[in-house]
Amino acid sequence: MMMQAMIFAAGLGTRLKPITDTMPKALVEVGGMPLLKRVVLKLKDAGFTRVVVNVHHFSQQIKDYLTANQSFGLDVRVSDESERLLDTGGGIRKAADLFDAGSPILIHNVDILSNVDLRKFYVGTDFADARLLVSARETQRYLLFDTDWRLSGWTNTETGEMKSPYEDLNPKDCMPYAFSGIHTISPRIFSQMDAFPEKFGIMDFYLSVCKKLLIKGWVKDDLKLMDAGKADTLKDAGEFLEGL
Repeated sequence: MMMQAMIFAAGLGTRLKPITDTMPKALVEVGGMPLLKRVVLKLKDAGFTRVVVNVHHFSQQIKDYLTANQSFGLDVRVSDESERLLDTGGGIRKAADLFDAGSPILIHNVDILSNVDLRKFYVGTDFADARLLVSARETQRYLLFDTDWRLSGWTNTETGEMKSPYEDLNPKDCMPYAFSGIHTISPRIFSQMDAFPEKFGIMDFYLSVCKKLLIKGWVKDDLKLMDAGKADTLKDAGEFLEGL
């Protein structure tokens, strides 16, 4: 089985302004290394051989960077969203033809730093249509799972908002976990995206189809994770990396 992944690198990087006024978030350095390189090398170390990178903001800079580094010895393919940013779901669907149809796809945000064993997480995905890496950290927004770890809904504990295809779902009957920004999908779910608009979020997709598709949660209890795509966390990222 080929190990393949997609890195979300198309974002505008608005939380990192003014740095991202002249460069894409993917090329912002953390601990002396661009975020994109960190994720690509972590995937390479885990055994991934094909990586799709979507681009939009300063897209040519990312293309030139990959070319200058010989794609780090991997089969790196670019999904170009320069004309229109398609959000996470639309971005995955646009890149569908760049993947091997017989292997799961690991999805990884370019600004996520973590201690996740990506190979361990990826292996065993086959039985599920999608697998979401979650943890029991405190947040306002939680994914809701049943006792079989099947996704049932989403809730915002501050506003009381809830999304679920199950009309009578009670959040108190579910297991609430926080999403990590790392997930895997089976290529067979692409056909389920046909009814969605050109631009849509992948989490909205998951929540709309979790009643008919098998969307599972996977918990890492000792998860260490940082979203380095924010100005207030970027300065602490070097210290965070040393602690991994």
